[in-house]
Amino acid sequence: MSIKLGVPSKGRLMEKTFGWFGKRGITLTRTGSEREYAGVVTGIDGVDLVLLSAGEIPRELAAGRIHLGVTGTDLVHEKLPLWEQQTEEVSPLGFGHADLVLAVPKCWLDVDTLDDLDAVAAAFRARHGHRLRIATKYHRLVHGFLRETGVADYQLVDSQGATEGTVMNETAEMVADITSTGDTLRANHLKILADGLVLRSQATLWRSRSAPVSDADRETLKTLIRQVG
Repeated sequence: MSIKLGVPSKGRLMEKTFGWFGKRGITLTRTGSEREYAGVVTGIDGVDLVLLSAGEIPRELAAGRIHLGVTGTDLVHEKLPLWEQQTEEVSPLGFGHADLVLAVPKCWLDVDTLDDLDAVAAAFRARHGHRLRIATKYHRLVHGFLRETGVADYQLVDSQGATEGTVMNETAEMVADITSTGDTLRANHLKILADGLVLRSQATLWRSRSAPVSDADRETLKTLIRQVG
């Protein structure tokens, strides 16, 4: 057997991950064409590179099919309801920073906080006969955050495309989305609530708590974590 390291398969996240490991003496190399998800690891023996989409990595960690994986905090917390039991954070990588935030239309002049939102949501339901819609890809995180902060009278609507455009397209009244600069939200005439930060996220190296390891694998895993830690 060998230790399986899951890494995002394309884009800047893959390039930055390769660079992060390279600075720590472990070279990750993609082999073949961009359509082939194959690669090799040099600088340490007994480690296989597995190229996956960032969204697949939490699932593979939880299932124990990979021992280590690089993906965003937001994806692990959203996709794994028992993430603390299924995974362990090894190291934040210092890139891929983004915040999951709640944003409302700029024209809502009297809505700047969650308390304001709660009042508006109740008034919206009384006026329109249905709950205020929040477009998001992060149902678990947003629902948990709003439950803890006491906001009621809302419904989450799924957004798999450009979440920021849902308000303009009148498929939602507000959004909960990932942002690194806020520029796209502002361009779509949205403002972030003053206390509307749901989660800070960045690319992180995670360890699976369920992946099987032999004695030899355990030593390899310890060596790898020590080398990058």
